[in-house]
Amino acid sequence: MSSYRTTSTNNGLLAYGLTFGIFSLLFLFSRLSFAQSLHLKGKVMDVTNKAPIGYATVAAIGSTNASSTDDDGNFILKVDPGFSKVRISFVGYESQDVSINNETYQELTVYLVPEEHTIETIEITAPRRARYSNKNNPAVELIRKVIAHKDENRMASYEYAEYRQYEKVSLGLSNLSEKFKNRKVFKNYQFLFEKEDVETGGRTRGYMLPAYIEERLSQIYTRKKPNTTKQLILAEQRAQFDPKFVDNDGLSAYFNKLYQDIDIYESNIELVTNQFLSPIAGSSPTFYRFYITDTVKTETPYLVELSFFPRNKADLLFQGKLYITLDGKYAVKRADLSVADDINLNFVRDLDVKLDFEQDSNNRYYLKTSSLGLDFSLTDKGTGIKGNRTVTFDGFKTDIVQPDSIYAGPSVVKIVQENDTTLDETYWATHRPIALKPNEQNIYRNIDTLQLIPSFQRFMDISALVLSGYKQAGPVEIGPVNTFYSFNPVEGFRLRLGGRTTDRLSKRFYAEAYTAYGFKDEKWKYFLSGTYALNNKSVYTFPQHYLRASVMRDTKIPGQNLEFVQEDNFLLSFKRGENERYLYNDIYRLEYKREFENNFSYLIGLSKWRQQPAGILTYQMLDDQGNNRLFNALNTTELSVSLRYAPHEEFYQGKLYRTPIYNKYPIFYLNYVAGLKNVLSGEYDYHNFTLGADKRFYFSQLGYADVNIEGNYILGDHIPFPFLNIHRANQTYAYQLRSYNLMNFLEFVSDHSVSANVQYYMNGFLLNKIPLIKKLKWREVFSAKVIYGGLRDENNPAYTNDVFQFQKNDDNEPITYGFSDKPYVEASVGLTNIFKFIRVDYVKRLNYLDQPDVPKHGIRVRVKFDF
Repeated sequence: MSSYRTTSTNNGLLAYGLTFGIFSLLFLFSRLSFAQSLHLKGKVMDVTNKAPIGYATVAAIGSTNASSTDDDGNFILKVDPGFSKVRISFVGYESQDVSINNETYQELTVYLVPEEHTIETIEITAPRRARYSNKNNPAVELIRKVIAHKDENRMASYEYAEYRQYEKVSLGLSNLSEKFKNRKVFKNYQFLFEKEDVETGGRTRGYMLPAYIEERLSQIYTRKKPNTTKQLILAEQRAQFDPKFVDNDGLSAYFNKLYQDIDIYESNIELVTNQFLSPIAGSSPTFYRFYITDTVKTETPYLVELSFFPRNKADLLFQGKLYITLDGKYAVKRADLSVADDINLNFVRDLDVKLDFEQDSNNRYYLKTSSLGLDFSLTDKGTGIKGNRTVTFDGFKTDIVQPDSIYAGPSVVKIVQENDTTLDETYWATHRPIALKPNEQNIYRNIDTLQLIPSFQRFMDISALVLSGYKQAGPVEIGPVNTFYSFNPVEGFRLRLGGRTTDRLSKRFYAEAYTAYGFKDEKWKYFLSGTYALNNKSVYTFPQHYLRASVMRDTKIPGQNLEFVQEDNFLLSFKRGENERYLYNDIYRLEYKREFENNFSYLIGLSKWRQQPAGILTYQMLDDQGNNRLFNALNTTELSVSLRYAPHEEFYQGKLYRTPIYNKYPIFYLNYVAGLKNVLSGEYDYHNFTLGADKRFYFSQLGYADVNIEGNYILGDHIPFPFLNIHRANQTYAYQLRSYNLMNFLEFVSDHSVSANVQYYMNGFLLNKIPLIKKLKWREVFSAKVIYGGLRDENNPAYTNDVFQFQKNDDNEPITYGFSDKPYVEASVGLTNIFKFIRVDYVKRLNYLDQPDVPKHGIRVRVKFDF
């Protein structure tokens, strides 16, 4: 039996929406379990003064089982099997959801937090409440002591430390009904379904699938000066899917991105690709309310139970409890973190973090265990994806000086060899600090078995077609389907059919081709490429190392350069304004690409390019007598070199594109293109340099900004405008991140320019403060795009007749320009997270408004998937 289980991982990153696409494919398990009724008793009190709250409602979430407290705040509640959360509520207080376990008898102490700006009722049914204030608040004074001591309590304070780390990530499709399980289509998959675990939070509504698991064992070394962390991966394994459908490395990296390490001492904690303000960040008293709710004297040293809640429940903040040591160190001994139900966080139905710290030989505290549970779902009650990441730390040692060679090289080094046969189940059984649960042990076998079932293979095939646009057909893939039909003013209706080979045909050679026909221009177009992998890996697998040759004849809009989408995509057929200036391109290209494990890459290319104007585009030049000379074609030969460095970059490798998830590290790129005159019929000499950088900046509760800075300079004289920098315009109704959305095609050209593009996502910080509006969970987004450039006289047709004239409209008015003494600027304000997927921007163009047929403002739409 063939198996897709592996013991080695290369990091990559999955596109956000793929989480739901992949797990929608998996249908799962059988083994029923039944639980006895749970008997709860406890007390409900006001968190500000510990006074009992009478007549508060205590109810199991999703059930009709409910009770109320007596005059002394006491309650008794019997809970049916299958429920694992109770909600305590009372008028004038914020409701609290409390998790319960599967023990038959349990006691709870619950503190309710008064709502702000609540009008007291005439009939007093609750204790008097003091308005919350940071001033003279012992809880705030305590958290400030924790903040003051956090630098000496965190891992980075050790001069040297080393420890063994075990990580486990497990996920499954959750909340599957009996009716769903018993559908005829799942007849062959009953071995996968099992009863959902009552301990996982919320009400147990049905069956679940443990559908993915990954384990990693590492040795970690840290030092303070210079600040360095080295991870040596000793062993790892994961459940793996058929690679022709799924990028397993990208899937693994994506799950590790969602389930990141949690350092309570960091000011901002990144979870599900967002930053949450830590309750012990320096600014936490501004955003959190703190209450001392208990003193734990059963441990040494004594602990203070410090409860905290967000001031605004829609912000990206935690709620929970910290247990602080009373030994003068004010260290965190334990932390329980969750989020409010009203948080502006997409698709996350539940979030639960548990951190436990242990004293070392110097009586300082280090993290012993970390657990992060996440429950994802499109709806509050529907099928979801439930997962957990646990990390255990053993063998913690300090003050052991390791040689510099230990810290040299990359921060993460894989000691384990791919397909190491010694890493069998016996190895893992003896090296895991915590044994796998029975359902987790079955995941590896079940995933292998599932993929041998023909009906599941067909289902994966169809799903790959929907998600990626390609249809498997033996050793080839047909697609992408969204380009099969499109239209434009030059070609009219356009039909296209294409495909490519896969590693089933060859692991070294890959071919790709398409042919297209325009019914208006009655011309055939085509593309053919052959790629040879020099590292015996798929050319779509990181790190890429290949040699590629291609030939193409097709249409193109001058200056349009699209990312993550093809120009003949059907949805881009709809455009505003005049867009009848096209090119017929004949391009022969040879390129060599090399990527390295440190995310540096280079690409060397040689192209022979013949372009012919199409539609109403003209290439014309004035002679000495002022007469127009028309040119039917333009030939150039180009040598290009591209360098790119993206430290710590991760991505998901899809069928067409790599989909990145941003991190805090910048990405740098340098592109050089040389026009070679008299080489392969090249007609012009020029040197085009582009230098740029991309960076995401995080602002904690104020959101984040994606910033691109780019400069361009072209050396050469008498260069026609097709070889200058034709700035990227957009005449569709979709908001494009890299294009100028209110600039017309061919409107601006330059031979030197500098630009800045800022996309600022505020994550609802303002809208979360507006009553009623905050329930929509919309988020603010702002953008500004600025470009300033110039055109030297020797390349400007206004000063020389040795270059092509700029384009004019039917009224003989110029529609192509160089920049004057001011930059082009456009800005937008918008709403994102509409229906969780839609971004709508109002875009305004701020200058160059007197040029013909330019829009002054407009509405643009973009599909944007975010947590």
